[in-house]
Amino acid sequence: MRFLNDQRPPYDLTYDDVFMVPNRSAVGSRQGVDLSSPDGTGTTIPLVVANMTAIAGRRMAETVARRGGLVVIPQDIPIDVVTEVIGWVKRRHHVLDTPITLAPTQTVADALSLLPKRAHGAGVVVRDGRPVGVVTESDLTGVDRFTQLSEVMASDLMVLDADIDPRDAFNKLDAAHFKFAPAVDSDGRLAGILTRKGALRATLYTPAVDADGALRIAAAVGINGEAVARAKALLDAGVDTLVVDTAHGHQEGMLEVLRAVRGLDPAVPIVAGNVVAAEGVRDLVEAGADIVKVGVGPGAMCTTRMMTGVGRPQFSAVLECAAEARKHGKHVWADGGVRHPRDVAMALAAGASNVMIGSWFAGTYESPGDLQQSADGRFYKESFGMASARAVRNRTAEDSAYDRARKGLFEEGISTSRMFLDPARPGVEDLIDSIIAGVRSACTYAGAATLDEFAENSVVGVQSAAGYAEGKPLHASW
Repeated sequence: MRFLNDQRPPYDLTYDDVFMVPNRSAVGSRQGVDLSSPDGTGTTIPLVVANMTAIAGRRMAETVARRGGLVVIPQDIPIDVVTEVIGWVKRRHHVLDTPITLAPTQTVADALSLLPKRAHGAGVVVRDGRPVGVVTESDLTGVDRFTQLSEVMASDLMVLDADIDPRDAFNKLDAAHFKFAPAVDSDGRLAGILTRKGALRATLYTPAVDADGALRIAAAVGINGEAVARAKALLDAGVDTLVVDTAHGHQEGMLEVLRAVRGLDPAVPIVAGNVVAAEGVRDLVEAGADIVKVGVGPGAMCTTRMMTGVGRPQFSAVLECAAEARKHGKHVWADGGVRHPRDVAMALAAGASNVMIGSWFAGTYESPGDLQQSADGRFYKESFGMASARAVRNRTAEDSAYDRARKGLFEEGISTSRMFLDPARPGVEDLIDSIIAGVRSACTYAGAATLDEFAENSVVGVQSAAGYAEGKPLHASW
């Protein structure tokens, strides 16, 4: 990347401060851009879901990996649970979504409590493992909640072969005017569910898979307690990327744990952070990091900068850290501060190999929280920062009452925030579509067919607040 007219600014920059100038391009199509990351994580789109309890769970991990990204399971989840999640995600189908399954004798109330767990809003009614009907919210509206599903389910099923080509599946669903259909194996047992949009996406995205063809998943460890033992357990469970994570990554405790984790000789990439300067990158790389997480304070749930004054504008932090990482043959992840597809593109232009997303994905069907409804009828989920009082309570559940109270006095994150579902993009795949469309277009403007070329070719300028505002579309006339 170079600055427009080679005029390097005298101050640090956020994503809002910068814009990209188009280059002469020989890339004729957005679909001709290869978004695979060069950092060894196996992502085919440069998106990583941050290790936040309110965002990164098994459902998110399955869905994002199917589209080529990676989810980092948080460090405060019990190790036996994480181990089970890793195995569960690796057993998921590359094309078919995992269905909500219900018995014919279950009630409307049972179905209504489960349907919000899926973006497609459908449940498959099964008997002896075979689909006999489907239910959606419209089937259940106005029906007594104790009514059995056998009385309200739609039994005129279209059933797809589990091995059907996604394009054929789309055409079949489209011709029959079905939004979705159960898919079955050779024995007629339910194997998954496929929507028209899911079939289409299966032709546009390449799943992130390991050497055995299973979906990829990452997991985090902290730097306190039994961090090294936890790391070994995660590696034994088959985790594909190991993240050593703490808010202040450039400290002796991190370096000690990182050296010990590297001593396990893992066959997967080790990510460590967070830092915001070249010195931090250099020390973490020397201690064993393959990838360094960059960002202090830019996240929507983070209050670090307001509480402490510590941090750095994210674009400049990524730019400097990526340049240092390249000197050592390593990479950086841009962690935090992205709120629009353009921000993801600017992080990649600055040299990030992947971009981490947190709160942006909290308000989706796939995040772990329960769907709630506000007084004005809008749906939302609650999110919270990982240094907030709420997160601290979760992490210290086994401590004494005194220790919990003492630790609870100190927080650097928002404990409760409502993240409303966008009616136009309520699922994480909808947001991924929007982000990746923007990033692909940005690459074509830069004349880049790969992420490496994008970081090399990008020409970036500095703009005023008015310049940024000028680029915003109008949703109503002036």
